[in-house]
Amino acid sequence: MPTETDIIQCFNWSDLKDKASYDAWRTVKLKAADAAKKLAPVEIDNLSQPTESERTELKMRCKIMNFAHYASPSSVQPAEATESALRGFADHMGLRLAETHRSANATGIVALQVSAAPTKRGYIPYTDRAMNWHTDGYYNAPDDYIAGFVLHCVQPAAAGGVNELLDPEVAYIRLRDRNPALLAALMHRRAMSIPENREPDGSVRAESVGPVFFPDPATGRMQMRYTARTRSIKWREDPATDEAQDFLREHLSDDPLIQRLTLSAGQGILNNNILHNRTGFSDSDAAQRLIYRVRFHNRVEGS
Repeated sequence: MPTETDIIQCFNWSDLKDKASYDAWRTVKLKAADAAKKLAPVEIDNLSQPTESERTELKMRCKIMNFAHYASPSSVQPAEATESALRGFADHMGLRLAETHRSANATGIVALQVSAAPTKRGYIPYTDRAMNWHTDGYYNAPDDYIAGFVLHCVQPAAAGGVNELLDPEVAYIRLRDRNPALLAALMHRRAMSIPENREPDGSVRAESVGPVFFPDPATGRMQMRYTARTRSIKWREDPATDEAQDFLREHLSDDPLIQRLTLSAGQGILNNNILHNRTGFSDSDAAQRLIYRVRFHNRVEGS
């Protein structure tokens, strides 16, 4: 008999006609997503050197639910030490194909905090404003997509800054239950386009055109490329595509399987580029929100 893990990993999500396999997979996925809301974070004694049992639990959660919430000791230490520990943690999770991001430092880590730096001006992650539902790197070229990332809290805000998380495979279920044709539309190779972007320094990020749901080339698992924003987005002109993107925008925030986390110092989220957002927040002199983010082109190992 196949285990629940086997059912999750072996499901052919691109086959929209196999109802029996879908029903079995759907049951397992929804049960796992509901259980995830009750799980305590995985406790990690040493972020740079997680133990075998810690690694096993983290990877299992990412295999089943596409994300894992963890908690490591919080201590005041130089930024370089925290960054080194975070990259060590990512290495142990099999995340080695790091993205080259324009705001990353030499370690590939981006500091998400309120900033007035010219290269960050106008980008919501560097403000205290709320961020809408999205997956990371939705504007990247299809051959440069983000498959996984880690968010690590160094300092929470004085108030706010809540992250909402939803497994993209749950979003897939909601769409398929509504109408499989909506999924077919979002699998189209030109489903969603992001116009080119010109930076103040004259550099250009080319137009990005691709599907919303697509297979990870290394594992075949479903990946999602999505943003709920309405500006600077072009959807394929097609009735099913219109209905699908309207459905996601209207129903994502109401899903009962959303997990809401306010990260404390030392806590983080390891994930396979899940759907997420962030509420607005306010800083104080004593508490200025700082989140480290490092993104990768491969999924968490074994997931």
